[in-house]
Amino acid sequence: MTRAAVLSGLGGFVPPRVVTNDELARRLDTSDTWIRTRTGIAQRHVIAPGTTTSDLAAEAGRRALKSSGTDDVDLVVVATTTPDRICPATAPTVATRMGLVDVPAFDVAAVCSGFLYALHTAAAAVVAQLADSVLVIGAESFSTLLDPEDRTTSVIFGDGAGAVVLRAGESDEPGAVRDVRLGSDGSLADLITVRGGGAEHRSHGLSAGNGDPYFRMRGKEVFRSAVQRMSESSRSVLARTGWEVSDVDRLVAHQANTRIIQAVAEQLGLPPERALVNIDRVGNTSAASIPLALADGTVDGALRPGHRVLLTAFGGGATWGAATLVWPDLTAG
Repeated sequence: MTRAAVLSGLGGFVPPRVVTNDELARRLDTSDTWIRTRTGIAQRHVIAPGTTTSDLAAEAGRRALKSSGTDDVDLVVVATTTPDRICPATAPTVATRMGLVDVPAFDVAAVCSGFLYALHTAAAAVVAQLADSVLVIGAESFSTLLDPEDRTTSVIFGDGAGAVVLRAGESDEPGAVRDVRLGSDGSLADLITVRGGGAEHRSHGLSAGNGDPYFRMRGKEVFRSAVQRMSESSRSVLARTGWEVSDVDRLVAHQANTRIIQAVAEQLGLPPERALVNIDRVGNTSAASIPLALADGTVDGALRPGHRVLLTAFGGGATWGAATLVWPDLTAG
């Protein structure tokens, strides 16, 4: 049999503080009805002062390791747009906090597609025999990037982390990553961006505090691009896997908003009930959204062993991708 990366552990974590739509409506020109209608979100979780992305990532990672029944891995990959610092990467901090000594660790930055990019990187390392086990984490403290006066972004995003453990196995096993298709288009960089703080504005003689520090998004253009690219990459990965759309039992799309998820399902010809949705409870958690949805789906029974699962995402960059696997028999940590 062909060597493959097999999903063997799963964990999710969101910070305890819940921010409801009504709480946001008290300080923004919005309402619970407006937010629910446009996004499908009822609440989101937000970190407390002093909490960092590495805190969320380490907790999700611990839960994934517990789910897998192991306490060690050969590699740690963290997908995040909200690292603890611009320098150094967050992954080594996460590995150290988890007691993973001398383990290579690095970050992947692909915004809302970050988990799929990290999953592909980790699976490739396993297939190439560079590692026998990898911890893949998507973690975000997106609330730290939001303009508190911008209702178009402040109502959408939440904080959280999700993680999976991949182990070396065989391609016909449940949980084996069947295929991953990725893409990008840098000409769309301004659709989803944080302009301040990076080398671009510093090279023009601006200090770190003089650039726009907040997340900005051109919502209508993002909607169109997300639906198009997620649908295209999904069809591509299904063709390479040898599946028909009708073979897909569960669509686990990046939880951007319910309208995007529904539009992708419609474009693919999938019944809406096959799409997993947890954005109503956690908001858009960017790189953490897919593994958090997987964890929630496992806990509530929406994901069952043997389900043929299609993952897909679109994020800043612009980046996008899709992946396929047959769901294994495991318990989320």
